[in-house]
Order: sequence, then structure tokens, then C-alpha cells
Amino acid sequence: MKINTDTVDKIAHLARLEFENEAKEQIVKDMNNMLAFVDKLSELDTSNVEPLIYMSDEVNVLREDEVKQEITQQEALKNAPKHDSDYFKVPRMIEK
Repeated sequence: MKINTDTVDKIAHLARLEFENEAKEQIVKDMNNMLAFVDKLSELDTSNVEPLIYMSDEVNVLREDEVKQEITQQEALKNAPKHDSDYFKVPRMIEK
């Protein structure tokens, strides 16, 4: 598979990116190099390799949740730029 500027344009549209024409040529070159590298991997003999399901042999290596430091609600609100008696006040981000 070869990447051309039309393919880069389609990918850029899907990713909501914009490139200058000079940059597109470099992107085409870089993407073709990436595909060549992946094609090189297909030359490897993987017939005796088991599929990798997990990245590690460890199972559920999780730490226990511990409360390190507690602050009161009033202490948390003390340094807030805007707050009322109970909550932080932030600008509205979603319009009705």
C-alpha cells in the first residue's frame, strides 16, 4: 500500500488537522516509511510464537487505596478563586 497526498488529505480531514502543502509531502514520505517498516515485520516467522494476551505475567498487581491526607471542605474552598458555601464555582461550558 502506498500513501499519497489524497490519502493524507482524507486522514487529515478525519483527524480534523490542516497541513500546508510543503508539510504534506513530508507526511507522505514519513507514512510510507512507517508502512514499509510494518511490511518488514511480515517477513518474520511467527509460527511458533504464542499470541500475546497480556503485557505481563503478573495478575492484579494493584496497591491498596490509602487515605494520605484529608482536608475539610472549608479548607479546600479556602483558596478557590470563586466559591459559595459548599461548591467551587466555574464558568458554564455547556450552553442550553
